[in-house]
Order: sequence, then C-alpha cells, then structure tokens
Amino acid sequence: MGLYRSSSHVYWRCKYHIVWTPKYRFRILRDKLGKELY
Repeated sequence: MGLYRSSSHVYWRCKYHIVWTPKYRFRILRDKLGKELY
C-alpha cells in the first residue's frame, strides 16, 4: 500500500490521529503530559 489511497477519481492522504480519553482517566493526565495534551 502506498503513501496515498485512491478511488476512481480521487487520491488522498489521511493524517489524522484521534485520541479518546474516558472520564475516569482524567486524573491520570497530570504535570507535563497533561499540559501537552490539553
């Protein structure tokens, strides 16, 4: 598989990364890591 994906008339490159953080993990994200993410 190459860098770009293709369809009949379209070439695309998706570069999104989605992170889901549940409510109970909020207290774990503290100090430097929490500041970078929020």
